[in-house]
Amino acid sequence: MIPANPMRGRFERALRSGRPVVTCEIGSPDGADPAGVRKRARLVRDYVDAVNVPDNTGGVVHAAPIASCAILAQEGIDPILHMTCRDRNRMALQSDMLGASLLGIRNLLCLTGDHMIHGDQPETKPVYDIDSVILLEIADHLTRQGKYISGREIDPPPDLFPGCAAEPFAPPYEWRPLRLRKKVEAGAKFVQTQIVFNVERFREYMGRVHDLGLDKQVPILAGVAPIRSVKAATFMRDEVPGMEVPDALVRRMQAAGDDKKKREAEGIAICVEIIEEIRRIPGVAGFHIMPINWESAVGKISKEAHLQPAIGAPKLPPEAPAPAAAVREAVPPAVIPVAPKV
Repeated sequence: MIPANPMRGRFERALRSGRPVVTCEIGSPDGADPAGVRKRARLVRDYVDAVNVPDNTGGVVHAAPIASCAILAQEGIDPILHMTCRDRNRMALQSDMLGASLLGIRNLLCLTGDHMIHGDQPETKPVYDIDSVILLEIADHLTRQGKYISGREIDPPPDLFPGCAAEPFAPPYEWRPLRLRKKVEAGAKFVQTQIVFNVERFREYMGRVHDLGLDKQVPILAGVAPIRSVKAATFMRDEVPGMEVPDALVRRMQAAGDDKKKREAEGIAICVEIIEEIRRIPGVAGFHIMPINWESAVGKISKEAHLQPAIGAPKLPPEAPAPAAAVREAVPPAVIPVAPKV
């Protein structure tokens, strides 16, 4: 018997609290020993409200994130499972949503997924049966209607809490807030953005998001990340689609010199400065820290930026049931298209 996750629902409760929420991301491992996941989890768990686990980011294979999320739950963390349309059709996605719920995982980040042509196995055949907007609709449908999209009953239905990603830095810039509106209308309950290095561009994006009223409908967590080296900064600037790293930040990392401690301290300082700037932008509900295999930096960033997650939330005994789902307002059922939408 799998014990109930005592932290289940902590993330949603944090979002409803009105205080700035903090999440972070850890990588799923390239090995079969769960100790590595536990080590990463223990480096971050006292500094965040929830932890994301990506799904083969960049089209590169790693361990299945649902397994890592189950381990995070055992470590007293409310996990956020990344679920992509790249590798699975709608049947497999519904199956995985129900499977996640069986493991006490309810937070989902619904993504279309990075194309495998950018990864280390570019010959892989993509699926893309649906996109992230329809995936959000399906997650909402399974939870609210208690049925698969075929119409067959699910008893009991999963209690899912789906969210989406936002890309403020991918052209056409004026279209990105409209894309976010589609995701919110499809059922997104929270938003985590791409890493913010260009604060001015992000301020413009959030201004348009505010004009559309989206920041009043769904909490938006701004993505931030420490820069560990000049090489990392230039790679993100030149090679990562949808990422804008100003040259001034690259020059700051160059000025830090060759000493590793000085470089890392400068990278963390840049991240903290960006957090302070973003704090002044209306509509931001918190921060999503992406340490990129540098989990030990999360605690330093959290302390220096004075981020305060709900540390020490009361834990239920292992045999206790998961907290009851929050009562949600009734809304019309999502319309699930039969034909794929890419």
